Amino acid sequence: MIVIDHVGAEESLRSPSADMLRRVQWTIMLMLSVVIYGSHAPLISICRVDGVIPFSSSAVVLLVEVLKFIISLACLLITENKLFDMSVSWRLALPYAFPAILYGANNNLVIHMQHFMDPSSFQVLSNLKIVSTALLYSIFLGQRLSIRKWFAMFLLTAAGVFYSYGGFQDVEKTSAATQLYISLPGLLIMVIYCLISGMSAVYTEMTLKTQKIPLNLQNIFLYSFGIVINLLAHLSGSHNGVFLDGFSIWVFVIVITQAFNGLIMSVVMKHSSNITRLFIISCSMLVNGLLSYMLFQLQLTFLFFLAVILIGFAVYLFYGIR
Repeated sequence: MIVIDHVGAEESLRSPSADMLRRVQWTIMLMLSVVIYGSHAPLISICRVDGVIPFSSSAVVLLVEVLKFIISLACLLITENKLFDMSVSWRLALPYAFPAILYGANNNLVIHMQHFMDPSSFQVLSNLKIVSTALLYSIFLGQRLSIRKWFAMFLLTAAGVFYSYGGFQDVEKTSAATQLYISLPGLLIMVIYCLISGMSAVYTEMTLKTQKIPLNLQNIFLYSFGIVINLLAHLSGSHNGVFLDGFSIWVFVIVITQAFNGLIMSVVMKHSSNITRLFIISCSMLVNGLLSYMLFQLQLTFLFFLAVILIGFAVYLFYGIR
């Protein structure tokens, strides 16, 4: 796991070389997260057999949680010499049950929403998570955003909408586009989905930053509840065959990369903010588009390049102007 000590603190006590090393580490970590986010959907497409995903998605999510837990535990044992002298109370672990429940609820909402709208509408409307996360971040963490930064959030949302609506298309199946539709219950569920997504992210950041315990220990608490929630979800589903049915080398690549990306996100929320996380997710759309173009010969459209421009302008507005 990548650990960056005291990010954003004690600036005057660091030497220029140490500060430069920290910035390089941070940049590499963020770029790695962008690549992992962007490659997730193409990797799933590679795993398809005759157009069908052959493995259990709940099994993959459960394995990701288990791997994150194992890595966090190993890092904690390596880095904390006084680990066995620490007194750990259940009161420290209990707050992490709330985001685990929220994440589990949203995973089920994603499936339930498919009955009330088409996939394209879901992809477009799910970009409202950017607005809900930024709004809850501003309210609950007391981080008041300027008009310029709110406009940057609007540009990120618009970029996501343009990209989802028609950033690229399959030149061999352009005539097979499904009809767009969304019902009122689907719209209401989408609003709930976006609010839960923002709340879970902001609550996790608030908990990580307020507790004065090692990040690896916090991750252990979070992923322990995640394992329990996802195990119950997997056992409650209907699955035929053994746990690893349909798994290939690419599925294990997905498990490993998603586990490391989850650990990176915990570092981002501990030492930076959910806003940084939103920019990572938005920039990952560009990686997703380029990989889809190279691997599946999908044609990039004008809306893809418009999304690129909007994301670049949003980054400049939020971080480039002082």
